Amino acid sequence: MATPLRSSAHAVNSGIPFGVRCCLALYSLAWRFTLPALKRNKRLAEGWPARILAEGPLPQADVWIQAASGGEAYLAWELLRHLPDQLPQGAQPPRVLVTTFTSQGLSVLEQARAELAGKVELLPAYFPFDLPGLMRRALASVRPKAVVLLETEIWPGLLAACRDAGVPTLLLNGRMTEKSLSGYTRLPWFWRPLAPARVLAVSAGDAERFAKVFSLESAGQMPNIKFDRLRFDAAPAHSELAALLPPPEIAPFEGVPFVVLGSVRKEEEPEVLNMVRGLLAQHPGVVIGLFPRHMQRVCIWERLLREAGIPFALRSETPGTVAPGTVLIGDVFGELGAAFSLARACFLGGSLAPLGGQNFLEPLAHGLTPVTGPSWSNFAWVGEEIFDQGLVLRTHDWQGALRGLSALVKSPPPRQEIRARAESYAKSHRGGAVAACQAVAEYLICA
Repeated sequence: MATPLRSSAHAVNSGIPFGVRCCLALYSLAWRFTLPALKRNKRLAEGWPARILAEGPLPQADVWIQAASGGEAYLAWELLRHLPDQLPQGAQPPRVLVTTFTSQGLSVLEQARAELAGKVELLPAYFPFDLPGLMRRALASVRPKAVVLLETEIWPGLLAACRDAGVPTLLLNGRMTEKSLSGYTRLPWFWRPLAPARVLAVSAGDAERFAKVFSLESAGQMPNIKFDRLRFDAAPAHSELAALLPPPEIAPFEGVPFVVLGSVRKEEEPEVLNMVRGLLAQHPGVVIGLFPRHMQRVCIWERLLREAGIPFALRSETPGTVAPGTVLIGDVFGELGAAFSLARACFLGGSLAPLGGQNFLEPLAHGLTPVTGPSWSNFAWVGEEIFDQGLVLRTHDWQGALRGLSALVKSPPPRQEIRARAESYAKSHRGGAVAACQAVAEYLICA
């Protein structure tokens, strides 16, 4: 059974200062003015009744976990896989409400619910909008023993509701950038009374930043749960994409080299175009797979390549083999992984401009040494050692990225060796899911 919430009389004396409550009232007012505009947002309109609790109360649960989107939903899934192992033998499967903003997150949670059936009663739902009054209603219906926030899910309405009701909050797998820190520390007096009961961050730097925001003596550390999810199994079978590459590209390192430029962002398009020119000049027979991060940039790439006089073809409109020296524009969703399995070398975008980088770990699962630019803050949790060990090639600019790709085209390392080294690296950094479960289990057992 979940722990009863404290009485409303106690809530009035919960320790939240009057000035903070005034700010929360203004915050609630801002939400109410913003809701009509949010309803016109296609992404938020989906599940709208659930987001405002118009469909009824959220279900009662032992724990409430907030997972922003698909990525965090996978983290919640990994955490819940290990949770039963931390509970007393013979304990009833815990009821866990996991909320998310997105339909993608809900889809992931539905898959998790099916896998965890009999071990954890997972209850997926949309996260209500963070109006303080709405959050008080939500918390009153869930009646959890603890609320878990993943990564950077710092919501003042929910934190205040938990503080008023005497429900402990845990911020796990915590991450915070310097940019986010500068925003939060503008109102240090506001955040301090809302501090979670416990913070476990994924690095010393992140822990220090959380401690500054919430005026904690210190924040704890834990391994990143994302390492527990990483798998470096053999690459999947080649898709129909392979049929478009010049023979004999049956074995990826034979025949015409296929080079992937993946998740390219708008802000770095001029530099990537220079890389395309350089690759074709140094390796005239290469085929370049160009995968924009956002599909609306496909037409822009058609124009850029046409103006540069570079032969190109759209993946969706290519009936047969492309000629050597062609740029194949990836305009079909979900094929980047298949492209990695066929490539001899690859570059990951979002890294030549200060955008934080894109996922350079996926190519490792396909036995590729990824090349990235200087911007990689989105994946700082992976650790500098991944570069020191030569698993990922980090460069300072597009010229360096071009040199790295060219070297890999000429002499790519064995795929199996790369996969084995990447797996070893991940194993040495695992344990985050167990650490998170131990923190949650303390509240389930002691409540």
